[in-house]
Amino acid sequence: MEQAERETNPPKDRFLIVYFIILTFGIGTMMPWNMFINAKSYFEDYKLGSNYTNQNLTFYTDNFMVFLGISSQVPNFLFNWVNIFANIGGSLSSRIVCTIVAEAIVFVATEVLVMLDSSAWPEVFFWLTLASVFLLNMANGIYQNTVYGIAARLPAAYTGAVIFGNNLSGVFTSVMNIVTKSLSPSPKTSALYYFMVALLVLFVCFVIYFVLPLLKFYKFHDLQFIKAQSNAQENSVVKKTPYWKVFKMCSLQCFNVFFIFFVTLAIFPAVHSNVQLVHDDFIVSPKYFADILCFLTFNVFAAFGNLLATVWHFPSGRWLHIPVILRSAFIPLFLVCNYSLPGRIMPVLIENEWIYWGIAATFALTSGWFSSLAMMYCGKSVPPEYSSVAGMFGAACLVSGVCAGILFAFVFPIIVRSVHW
Repeated sequence: MEQAERETNPPKDRFLIVYFIILTFGIGTMMPWNMFINAKSYFEDYKLGSNYTNQNLTFYTDNFMVFLGISSQVPNFLFNWVNIFANIGGSLSSRIVCTIVAEAIVFVATEVLVMLDSSAWPEVFFWLTLASVFLLNMANGIYQNTVYGIAARLPAAYTGAVIFGNNLSGVFTSVMNIVTKSLSPSPKTSALYYFMVALLVLFVCFVIYFVLPLLKFYKFHDLQFIKAQSNAQENSVVKKTPYWKVFKMCSLQCFNVFFIFFVTLAIFPAVHSNVQLVHDDFIVSPKYFADILCFLTFNVFAAFGNLLATVWHFPSGRWLHIPVILRSAFIPLFLVCNYSLPGRIMPVLIENEWIYWGIAATFALTSGWFSSLAMMYCGKSVPPEYSSVAGMFGAACLVSGVCAGILFAFVFPIIVRSVHW
């Protein structure tokens, strides 16, 4: 009778504690990526800059963001897909705990690199940084995929909480970058405080994970998931998870997730962060132009898009692919802004910073809005016993879209240096 009462009157998420825990996990999953891309000025202008190294390292500075993206997302891509079919690290608990500890160790190593004088060996610093990013995202690929699997066991809004947390992570790191840059006496001190924040966030994620299984709301939905999975196995001749069947059922939403992040990462940050000021009388100075109009704008409006998706489930899962495909129009729009690269011959058609800012805000808003909807629809487009697997497929397609977008960004410098009309 007690079980029947629980199923007819399921416990509520009092004070939205579970929601905020899942949201915090979302912040943690994107922390490694956001911390490094927002520190672009620290790496390119300080550690690899000519004033610090007394060398002209144009190859390293011009290609740092591209190499950073590859080092971040290739391991993330591999481990997200492998983690669907093989329980890397064992149970959900061991995967969460071990990956958070591994990420913390890498951030400690990053702090050590900040304190060391690397002016005599900038090339070594460059490759050590990329190696640490690679290791960091090996762990984060497992962590991110596992978090989406946990969220998929809960109502759809909790998958949206992960996406919302992803973008709040970007807002948080963008603000921290601007604050530490403006208040710290040197880039070195700024970077020390900046990367220390990442360690604090990871510590919080580590602690609150042990709170989650104690909450009635989470325990109820977790037991419902286990029960549905058990019933499915009892009623099925084949005991193994039908991965292909699950993928076919959620394939439309997986495409949506993939294409949203493909378009987004093709532009952000490689193209977006290199759009420069045209008019000196604009309200944002050149020093903070990319920090505010690129990183902060993207993360704030993407987070707002996440919130919008939680209250307005439009378009429906059946029609979401139409506006998702139309977002590809942002690619040529950004290229005709003042995307400044040495040797550009393509004419700049959009010189007004306010128009550019409007394009950037719309780009970010639709990224957050549509990605939240697609991830929510993904876990709910299959029977409940397979929702966790569908959530992992969605996360793997997310990272696949990110990788494809980063690699596609190699094409844009060639375009702007070749196309003229």
